[in-house]
Amino acid sequence: MLTYSERAKLCVNLTAKRLLQLMDDKQTNLALAADVTTKKELLQIASELGPHICVLKTHIDIIEDFDTELITKLQRLWEKHNFLIFEDRKFADIGNTVKEQYQGGIYHIADWAHITNAHTVPGPGIIHGLKEIGLPKNRGLLLLAEMSSKGTLAQGEYTQKTIQMALDNKDFVIGFITTRQIIEDPCFINFTPGVQLAAGNDTLGQQYNTPTNVIGQQKSDIIIVGRGIYTTPDPIAEAKKYRSAGWQAYLHR
Repeated sequence: MLTYSERAKLCVNLTAKRLLQLMDDKQTNLALAADVTTKKELLQIASELGPHICVLKTHIDIIEDFDTELITKLQRLWEKHNFLIFEDRKFADIGNTVKEQYQGGIYHIADWAHITNAHTVPGPGIIHGLKEIGLPKNRGLLLLAEMSSKGTLAQGEYTQKTIQMALDNKDFVIGFITTRQIIEDPCFINFTPGVQLAAGNDTLGQQYNTPTNVIGQQKSDIIIVGRGIYTTPDPIAEAKKYRSAGWQAYLHR
């Protein structure tokens, strides 16, 4: 198996290179899903947990007091702690529409988010539209190949067609949102949500898996953890537990 840094050397996309290398440098494959609604909460999470993560996943459109100052402060924090920003936008429209959503509006996502993602239901046009904006800025795109929610339709033929779209756009697509490694290509980075230290599920159909299984058995690359860290009494200690569990599973694999 190639190390993260060995894989980085094989990738064309600069964001993929940067992410794989920083994972090796920091010895972390933990992404933090900061699904909070205020600037203060988001910045506190980025400041306190930034040293332990490779990626901070945001939902910028649920921040009730969003302004451009938030982006400036986030930028200082990702530069200080060496992590990337993944705006979990889940674009799902035709190419021309997503271009405007990606570059414009009040959020200007392409200007600051190193990574974003998209559903492939609209077909390859959604990738082409996003690529026109993101590729010149050296951004990376994740495709939703699978989801961890119970009853998801993102499986089977949908997943296979998503893989083909990724292969056709390797200069911009850097990987997948998935429950496992779905293709043996070292330049595609697999992000797996729904991870907790103990397996189980919540009341809304979210199914959880452990870092050991996700990284070690399913051969994914990055574990995404949210509430399991930042809602605990000691988020830093909890982040360290997930970081260690994810990294040890990677080393063992």
